[in-house]
Amino acid sequence: MDSSLSFNDPFFASIPAFSKFEGVVDAENYRPLPDDWALATTDIVGSTKAIQAGRYKSVNMAGASAISALLNAIGRHDLPFVFGGDGAVVAFPDHAIAAAKTALAATQAWVADELDLTLRAALVPMKEIRQRGLDVRVAMFRASENVSYAMFLGGGTSWAEAEMKAGRFAVPAAPSGTRPDLTGLSCRWNPIEARRGDIVSIIAVPAAGGSMPEFQRLVTDVVAIVGEEEDAGHPATTDALSFSFPPKGLEAEARAMAPKGKRLWPKLVILGQMALIKVLYATGWDLGRFNARRYVQEVSENSDFRKFDDGLKMTVDLDETRFRRVEERLKRAEQAGVCRYGLHRQNSALMTCIVVTPMEHDHIHFVDGAAGGYAMAAASLKAKAAA
Repeated sequence: MDSSLSFNDPFFASIPAFSKFEGVVDAENYRPLPDDWALATTDIVGSTKAIQAGRYKSVNMAGASAISALLNAIGRHDLPFVFGGDGAVVAFPDHAIAAAKTALAATQAWVADELDLTLRAALVPMKEIRQRGLDVRVAMFRASENVSYAMFLGGGTSWAEAEMKAGRFAVPAAPSGTRPDLTGLSCRWNPIEARRGDIVSIIAVPAAGGSMPEFQRLVTDVVAIVGEEEDAGHPATTDALSFSFPPKGLEAEARAMAPKGKRLWPKLVILGQMALIKVLYATGWDLGRFNARRYVQEVSENSDFRKFDDGLKMTVDLDETRFRRVEERLKRAEQAGVCRYGLHRQNSALMTCIVVTPMEHDHIHFVDGAAGGYAMAAASLKAKAAA
């Protein structure tokens, strides 16, 4: 494990974590990534077709796998990253580029072998981004007392993603059969059904040449409308979380743990863990430092259902009235040249997790719409732009 990075480092110490999500529009909460850092960016080629074929759980698993592989390879789980449904962005120091490249190459091979999808990946140095007059500024949103998530501002992550899709800064895939370290990657929770209306995936980005203060006001307004909803629209509240036995994601998690022909034991371990958790949750008993009821509460608290990555992204449970208000506010802003946006409504949300050990409290959980989520919202945004 690389011990040269910690929150005692000057860069991490300079980032003031904020606990109210409205703080994503406050430039004072952001600090520039150092020049000797880089971005790893990934996405799924043809994700729309995969979603239309009903394979969004696999798409989500592939998107989260890149984060898991990079954090494990670099040996830090406190690096800035953003999960985007069918892809991800992870920031890390230059001295870890070799490890990152190996992890991304292996992850591409694993996604092709096990999920029958194509993962595209690129490594983009910060110096390249700044040479284009762009930046990557990072803030840390404290989702709970145990977990903080990175927010990105400055246009650099969007440019890096566009460069990746254009084939630049590409990381070639490793040979078939190569496996990354995906320790902790799991998908045990059932789809989370909407309880207030619909699960709505929202993406809003600044329009070219638009007013940034106006865009910041738009974000504040949308966050305020969603915030009127119970639990601020959080889909993954404790009463909404459930899992089946055996879990629907058993096969996918086993594929992350072991190669074909060696998955029986991992499956038995997963089933044993879940049976034990079910008993502990029902009885309220502790197992050493582990308390199942506290763990479920932490899953909800630690969930990443809203973020900022050069634009607002949220997957929230909204009633019809608040959905219409959000949609109308976004329409007015788009017509005024302030933003571009995409929305996607569905009946449920999905959760993909990185839990290195349930004994610790810093497990992380990615929430997305179960019928396309962010990927379909992004497709809607792009379709309007093309039209």
